[in-house]
Amino acid sequence: MKRGRKVKILATLGPASSSEEMIRKLYDAGADVFRINMSHASHDVMRDLVRRIRTVEKKAGRPIGILGDLQGPKLRVGAFEDDAVELEPGQTFTLDGVAKPGDKTRVYLPHPEILEAVQPGHRLLIDDGRLALIAEKADGRSIVTKVVSGTKISSRKGVSLPDTTLGVGALTEKDRKDLDAILKEEIDWVALSFIQRPDDLAEVRKIARGRVGLLSKIEKPQAVERIDEIIELSDAIMVARGDLGVEVPLEAVPGIQKQITRAARRAGKPVVVATQMLESMITAPVPTRAEVSDVATAVFEGADAVMLSAESAAGDYPVEAVATMSRIAEKVERDMNYPGIINAQRPEAEATGSDAISAAARQIAQTLKLSAIVCYTASGTTGLRASRERPSTPVIALSPVIETARRLALVWGLHCVVTDDASDLDDMVDRACRIAFREEFARPGDRVIITAGVPLRTPGATNMLRIAYIGSDGMSGI
Repeated sequence: MKRGRKVKILATLGPASSSEEMIRKLYDAGADVFRINMSHASHDVMRDLVRRIRTVEKKAGRPIGILGDLQGPKLRVGAFEDDAVELEPGQTFTLDGVAKPGDKTRVYLPHPEILEAVQPGHRLLIDDGRLALIAEKADGRSIVTKVVSGTKISSRKGVSLPDTTLGVGALTEKDRKDLDAILKEEIDWVALSFIQRPDDLAEVRKIARGRVGLLSKIEKPQAVERIDEIIELSDAIMVARGDLGVEVPLEAVPGIQKQITRAARRAGKPVVVATQMLESMITAPVPTRAEVSDVATAVFEGADAVMLSAESAAGDYPVEAVATMSRIAEKVERDMNYPGIINAQRPEAEATGSDAISAAARQIAQTLKLSAIVCYTASGTTGLRASRERPSTPVIALSPVIETARRLALVWGLHCVVTDDASDLDDMVDRACRIAFREEFARPGDRVIITAGVPLRTPGATNMLRIAYIGSDGMSGI
């Protein structure tokens, strides 16, 4: 299926969208990649969803990406004797390691790593920031805080620590089990939650050994401070605005979104913008005007993908949400201001042959008004380089490796096609022309530009450009 846009749509599956029929409807409406949230999905549910997605993929004849999203460390307070208590701003409240029900003065915190790491002056935000505390004393066994704002705290509410770097890694025992299960399935990406530092990626990369792409979710201020290092060690980045908006001031989130998006674009790494993009469509068939503008901003910034969470997983209008997001993206990409904004942010080509070839292909295609850029990519690197240029010309990524094509389904502007390796240069050109014609990107008499590596089947050796005509039969002409 040929999409009418370059930005990709990532749709979360859940109770409202777990059947094969609904997955097909979401794909037809515009979903390019499906997210399985391991916070809610058991291993059996995950395996069933993967099987259904792959069935849809086979019927559609197009590579579809799958993202497995690990839960990460969920930090929560313990229980209260009466389930909830009312506090007063200015009062003292203690979090400690004593495993008994809480009251108006204290509560159990079953996370010794927090008790050991918090220092006086650090903030503790409870229940998505509805209750704000500030540490006055901390001795490694308890934290004496003052209530800054909010009045209510109830059992097992989440704890956010915007000022504290914890000494534990991003993987919990549940995450390790989930990751093992994910690696046994046909899943293309794994998302890592609550990344704090570049080192958090090391364990996952060691376990995965290249079998999945690593997507780092940026939702903590500590990660924002080291974003360039994290991007360098990641295969993709997600601006996870929900938890990020709890740990940093809400008014700072739009600027951080732009900062991360632009940093990822400079590095040539896919970047996803997520959380509450069409939140009102959980219960309403149309979004608010502000939500439309929010999606449009991400598209104007050149994000690789925009994501739906509860809208497609548990909402009343999952198909409509995907279709609406697709229409917004298509309209933005046809806006007369869009090319100028995208071009103004284009990074300089890196000093490699692949980058130089990709930059030249974009410029030639634009100057000669060619119908498509066709790039051969086995590992996916050439496809990423072509996307980094953000060409206005459509890009067809040809790969003999189905796993590569599925992973590239997340990447801006790439129309991925699985095809056999070319046997020689003539076959390479004929194959590129034939697929461009078949996929309706070019008609007889049109020209395309082809990038590839010579000798053929040499990974990372993109070093050739070839302009070819589409003949009357869809094969290459003169």
